Amino acid sequence: MTGSVVTRFAPSPTGFLHIGGARTALFNWLYARGRGGKFLLRIEDTDRARSTPDATQAILQGLKWLGLDWDGGVVSQHEGATRHAEVAHQLLNAGKAYKCFSTQDEIAAFRDQARAAGTSTLFRSPWRDAAPADHPDAPHVVRIKAPLEGTTVIRDRVQGDVTIGNDQLDDMVLLRSDGSPVYMLAVVVDDHDMGVTHVIRGDDHLNNAARQMLIYEAMGWNVPVWAHIPLIHGPDGKKLSKRHGALAAREYQAMGYPAAGMRNYLARLGWSHGDAEFFTDEQALEWFDFDGIGKSPARFDTKKLENLCGRHIAATDDAALLHELQDFIAVTERRALTRTQAETMERAMYCLKDRARTFPELLKKAAFILNDRPIVPDETAAGHLDSVSRRILGELTPHLQSASWTREGLEAATSAFADAKEIKFGKMAGPLRAALAGRSVTPSVFDMMLVLGREESLARITEAAQANAEKGQG
Repeated sequence: MTGSVVTRFAPSPTGFLHIGGARTALFNWLYARGRGGKFLLRIEDTDRARSTPDATQAILQGLKWLGLDWDGGVVSQHEGATRHAEVAHQLLNAGKAYKCFSTQDEIAAFRDQARAAGTSTLFRSPWRDAAPADHPDAPHVVRIKAPLEGTTVIRDRVQGDVTIGNDQLDDMVLLRSDGSPVYMLAVVVDDHDMGVTHVIRGDDHLNNAARQMLIYEAMGWNVPVWAHIPLIHGPDGKKLSKRHGALAAREYQAMGYPAAGMRNYLARLGWSHGDAEFFTDEQALEWFDFDGIGKSPARFDTKKLENLCGRHIAATDDAALLHELQDFIAVTERRALTRTQAETMERAMYCLKDRARTFPELLKKAAFILNDRPIVPDETAAGHLDSVSRRILGELTPHLQSASWTREGLEAATSAFADAKEIKFGKMAGPLRAALAGRSVTPSVFDMMLVLGREESLARITEAAQANAEKGQG
């Protein structure tokens, strides 16, 4: 089967790419890419009243952020309307579909009578077997002829075999009275024409599979492999909503989650490979298969997402991490790092990415790089710069000036100074953090000095110490 797998992601552009849709896209991408196949993208924009270019653009941007590349161009379902109608007419000419002249009022009256009699409300058109000579010159729809007896079996790779009695299937409308094709027809024709071999989608589409199979079989087309995946629920077990975190994919980017962490977490929502929680894209591509998908709804857990994202930030190559961080800053702050800031940031990544779960947390630690002199301490840091602390910084400065500018040299110089003054290093750490970064939560003071270099570090410490003298003169 290698090389012959074709999957697709087919969102409706009536809203943004939500987290459930992103996971569906990921599962399709993993299955195809892991087998050397193709992953296609189709925008199901047949609902012209609700489809918007902005929503389409947001879907494309969300997929690009997640790193889910697709093969070929983006297919518009709306643009294939003529082809969809052509298939309906083929079925009509073959006697596998028929013109139905029943009005909406007649159909409603039929259902009212059925409810009153306690019988099935599934509409059975009186025009199914009518001779063309008896057809009136009136508006009509085109319906497919569904089998009246027996069963339809959906052979699903996740749900197992699902059997539906054919007496539960109606003669589905293919063309509306204005001649336009319905969504259910368009989906089947598009999937066939695009060569889709595997349809991986939410299990809320499971019943649609039985109705869509009517078209495949009537046309003599191969039915794709079905894989209907459970939906995502919130931590409370209820359908995922905005209060649980059912946000647009781009909102997760704006919150600073790295794409690799997001891919890892989404893959684990409803799929597993043994006990593996943290894994790379290469591992996911190698491992992903239908056997690992559960039948129960997955539960969205923000803490697990943050934990995995932190592990991915720590494991990511420094240059690659800087590139994604710059994208984050461009999207959220509409600005760019200066060349010097970017170079310093990459040099500092080793001490920034440890224990940072999101990009805002990483940037908070990078304040010493992004802040220029004069460093203005925030309220907490300012509390570490009283007159005693500033005097200590002034006395420490000559010892740092003569120190070897290595971690060992800086640690030795500050340790010797602390011993001579009979103070603990902790007494100096707070003032040093405030002088170097203007913050109280930072990387180690030695890491900051090594990243900033001798000249800049001493300039910041000197400025903080001299501020005390200026205050005293005032």
